Amino acid sequence: MKLASLNTGGRDGTLIVTNRELTRYVAVPKVATTLQHALEHWEVCLPQLKELYCELNEGTLEGNPLNINNLSAPLPRAYQWLDGSAYLSHVERVRKARGAEMPASLLTDPLMYQGGSDTFLGPRNTIHATDEAWGIDFESEIAVITDDVPLGCDANAAANHIKLLMLVNDVSLRNLIPAELAKGFGFIHGKPPCAFSPVAVTPDELGDDWRDSKLHRPLVTTFNDELFGDPNAGADMQFSFAQLIQHAAKTRPLGSGTIIGSGTVSNHDVARGCSCLVERRVLEIIEHGEAKTQFMKHGDRIHIDMLDDNGHSIFGSIEQVVVP
Repeated sequence: MKLASLNTGGRDGTLIVTNRELTRYVAVPKVATTLQHALEHWEVCLPQLKELYCELNEGTLEGNPLNINNLSAPLPRAYQWLDGSAYLSHVERVRKARGAEMPASLLTDPLMYQGGSDTFLGPRNTIHATDEAWGIDFESEIAVITDDVPLGCDANAAANHIKLLMLVNDVSLRNLIPAELAKGFGFIHGKPPCAFSPVAVTPDELGDDWRDSKLHRPLVTTFNDELFGDPNAGADMQFSFAQLIQHAAKTRPLGSGTIIGSGTVSNHDVARGCSCLVERRVLEIIEHGEAKTQFMKHGDRIHIDMLDDNGHSIFGSIEQVVVP
């Protein structure tokens, strides 16, 4: 099943069900007006939403033509956004470029930060950056949305709390982050609003590609119309989404609508390219002694997508341009 939020002027959008091809949709006011409401009443809403999804796909329900430009993020705002760093090839390369060793704890204890969640960007919204000197970067990721997760939930139970998946562009301002981290209290300015794919997808829609709480498909990033990377999102993921949820719930429960990100998708095989500019830059530093790739400039374009075996977009694409 594929769910989205139509941008109708309200802060939380209007929940819609789309068809599999992302060409038609139907609003569902009698089931739930927003995705947040559906998540909070998932057991009641799910059967009704699935029925409408089947009717759209079968053609017994005509629906309306879908224009992705009219969509906000599936959750235009959320109670919680937690982003992990589950791909150690990415972490290892960044640390190697600055001559730092990988702590053994990173093999067993996930990295995670809590980001701003009051404002998310839709899949076609522009990336606003006042100053190019801030080091504007994209980060192509996968994310899951949970229902209510109890305090102390273990990984086995956590897997059942994953209700939806999305793609993410976790925008980073790389040149602002070091000074913030040096204060020893996390970062604010280095993490502006991130963007999400047009639709959120239930795990059953992904078939065998969704297993062990990992999504085993290439995540394709195109930068200024050139392929930048297509690493497999399941291949080198050190911590599954279930493990990330367990980590997040160690000392607190997670409310319905919590979004948890995978971190920048990365493979040990450098031939699969990269999912962010900083990783390519550190690979250049490791190989040549200096970075040649520049951070994003005003007018640069980023495209993030995931395709099925027939070349059709599963989540719809994130397509953004950087503007002052």
